[in-house]
Amino acid sequence: MSSQITCVGWVKRGVAKEAPDKVELTQEELQRLITEAKEELGEQAGEEEEEEDEGMGAEEKIGDAPTEDAEVPEDENEGGREEDDELAEYSLDKYDEEDAVTANLGDSLAGLTVFSSNEEDPYITLKDTDQYEREDFQIKSGDNLILAGKAEKDSCSLEIFVHNSEEDSLYVHHDILLPAYPLCVEWLNFDPNPGEGAGNYAAVGNMTPQIDVWDLDVVDCLEPAFSLGSKKASKKKKKSKKAAAAEPVEGHTDAVLDLSWNKLVRNVLASGSADDTVILWDLTQGKPATTLRRHTDKVQTLAFHPFEAQTLVTGSYDKTSVLYDCRSPDDSYRTWRFSGQVERLVWNHFSPCNFLASTEDGFVYCLDARSDKPVFTLRAHDEEVSGLALSSQIKGCLVTSSADKHVKIWDILGNKPSLVHSRDMKMGVLFCASCCPDLPFVYAFGGQKEGLRVWDISDVAAVAEVFGSRERLVVNTASEASGSADRAHMEIS
Repeated sequence: MSSQITCVGWVKRGVAKEAPDKVELTQEELQRLITEAKEELGEQAGEEEEEEDEGMGAEEKIGDAPTEDAEVPEDENEGGREEDDELAEYSLDKYDEEDAVTANLGDSLAGLTVFSSNEEDPYITLKDTDQYEREDFQIKSGDNLILAGKAEKDSCSLEIFVHNSEEDSLYVHHDILLPAYPLCVEWLNFDPNPGEGAGNYAAVGNMTPQIDVWDLDVVDCLEPAFSLGSKKASKKKKKSKKAAAAEPVEGHTDAVLDLSWNKLVRNVLASGSADDTVILWDLTQGKPATTLRRHTDKVQTLAFHPFEAQTLVTGSYDKTSVLYDCRSPDDSYRTWRFSGQVERLVWNHFSPCNFLASTEDGFVYCLDARSDKPVFTLRAHDEEVSGLALSSQIKGCLVTSSADKHVKIWDILGNKPSLVHSRDMKMGVLFCASCCPDLPFVYAFGGQKEGLRVWDISDVAAVAEVFGSRERLVVNTASEASGSADRAHMEIS
């Protein structure tokens, strides 16, 4: 399996620390990490042995059956003689013996000059490489970070890219080794430590029930800043109902498929899981505050409203989407049913009552939170629409990506969608798409192959013609929720 980019996310300019910290472990901390890793591996090995022991009885009986002596092939001696002849012909039997006429080591190195430093060597034109390394390590005010979940054959990681549009540069600043296949990533700036200011964190959901939150301002970290839930929760599903009742699980019991951070009530993070539930986490306590159970199948996508802190929309494999008022989720909710499993959800920050939903059968629906009927239905792709991203500043600009390997750019202004451009990205099946918060035409894509792809869609003539003269609207949200009175504030640049 070549490397896959399974999820992507952006970090706004000016958020990351200019000079990230580097981790320096003491011997005690290193020993503790090694001990914990051994214990975890031991537990996993023990579980695998228990599962294998059940099917061993029949195999042991087969192994006890008597066997007859194998006959020696007649031509075995002839083959051995041929090998001896070849060894003698090329003196391969003396290959490891030293040659008596070997030249002195000094003679073999004649003509090779060693300089004490790069400054003295005339063939090295780049004298000070440390300077360039320091420049790459520094995060500039014009840099965006891109978070990319990467899965390879034998490892998984979160790669932190630096993207600078003015310098036209894109490179991996550092990466974080992940414990399991990454499924979603969400940036957040809430620091649970009392007295601390805004942070720079990435919450990662993976194939385990645990959500790991990593500090992006720390390089070479080996463990997350904090975690939500437990990996051991999935093991408890195998126990009896009595045992499960006696030991309630705090968190999910299966893979975490999507995450959404509440930008208005900053200590709240929502997670959707393969265990059919949605959990609202209190980051201050590190524990679930509420569990929502309206879906009957895996919850694949969810999104908090950008201007109403209490409003959350979720989408599931059960072909439904549910809109919750999180102040009373058991009583205040609305449900929509679709033609296929819901893949992605996104709020239209230019029309706060509307949100978009994509499905596995290639459709994109625009829905009004106040109505049961869709505003419009669009047959966008031939296969599942895995990426759904509105431009951060250009009204009506929608980008979709799909398992059919294509990215399409749509104009949905006036709720009358029209195709502007389509492109085969040559990345295999596409998994995700995300728009840069500072650059309205720059999108990041992840797929089955070719790694992370960043594309400035304004380079396409048709895109520049349709959207080039359209007003750029910058959405400003309040730092705290103020109930249902929160609304979008637009500034025309």
